[in-house]
Amino acid sequence: MNGCQRIQAALRGERPDATPVMLHNFMMAAREAGVTMSVFRRDPGAVARSFILAVEKYGYDGIVVDIDTATLAGALGVPVEFPEDEPALCRGARLKRLEDVRELEPPDVARYEGVQVWLEAVRLLERHFGDEIFVRGNCDQCPFSLASLMRGASQWMLDLVDPDREEDVSRLLDYAAEATLQFIRLMAQTGAHMVSNGDSPAGPSVISPQLYRRFAWPYEKRVVEQAHALGLPYMLHICGKTEPILEDMIATGADALELDYKTDARRAHDVLASRATFVGNLDPSGVLALGTPSLVEQKTRELMDIFADTPRFILNAGCAIPATTPPENLRAMIRAARQR
Repeated sequence: MNGCQRIQAALRGERPDATPVMLHNFMMAAREAGVTMSVFRRDPGAVARSFILAVEKYGYDGIVVDIDTATLAGALGVPVEFPEDEPALCRGARLKRLEDVRELEPPDVARYEGVQVWLEAVRLLERHFGDEIFVRGNCDQCPFSLASLMRGASQWMLDLVDPDREEDVSRLLDYAAEATLQFIRLMAQTGAHMVSNGDSPAGPSVISPQLYRRFAWPYEKRVVEQAHALGLPYMLHICGKTEPILEDMIATGADALELDYKTDARRAHDVLASRATFVGNLDPSGVLALGTPSLVEQKTRELMDIFADTPRFILNAGCAIPATTPPENLRAMIRAARQR
């Protein structure tokens, strides 16, 4: 099997010939290619070259095409800061008053340069690898997360619990959903093998499971349905301890869940069972970036042992791998996967 076939098998619930490895390593790939984040976010050729060099160096199976967590927000007018060698980040909110959502022009994310860079990078990678390496076109933020960025996180939390604001909360979520769905539809045209989004502010580390089910889950489900209508599998990522909402995340219809290292892998194994593929969940900082190769290999084997009885497992870090991760640690992780 090649890399693409391994990951596709794991998504279908079929046993691959080796443990599939899909790395969320965009910062490390850029650093090792000698590309600053400033160049990375503006040059799709630099994005593609960075990932091509990383695949050639480490021999893993699947690329997660990611650039930052502020692209869709920037496309919707949220103030964004662009550090020279760090991913872009949001600084401030678009909506000082929630009721201002009523006056927003319809979103058109295709007009935003950052979105086009992201899409073109995926096209270049698909052109280079074809069906040899799996390419996951990440599509930045789910609607709940995007609404949080537009409103500002603390104010958004207050909006959610104010019954007088419920109508405008729904308006903002619908607006954000249209932006997310536009990105999904655009990504489907690139040849990506899968699409995904992150929705970390919707996790139990930030809001209650009850608020998640009411305000985030219906929109995640809508995004999954859009991906499936376009013929693509879908992966959902939420940071933190997700055990209280794992059943709900599966109920979105997502084909795979990318889970943080703070989520208990044994609990996730038992809940996901044969219903969705587990992706993760090594500690990207404490193990991959700061650990020794022997620790990385030990933690990788422990994780693979948990999922040894199911083909629905793709090895990855629980979140983005730091740029400073030692190459020997990444090699130790992949070596352990190849020996199983």
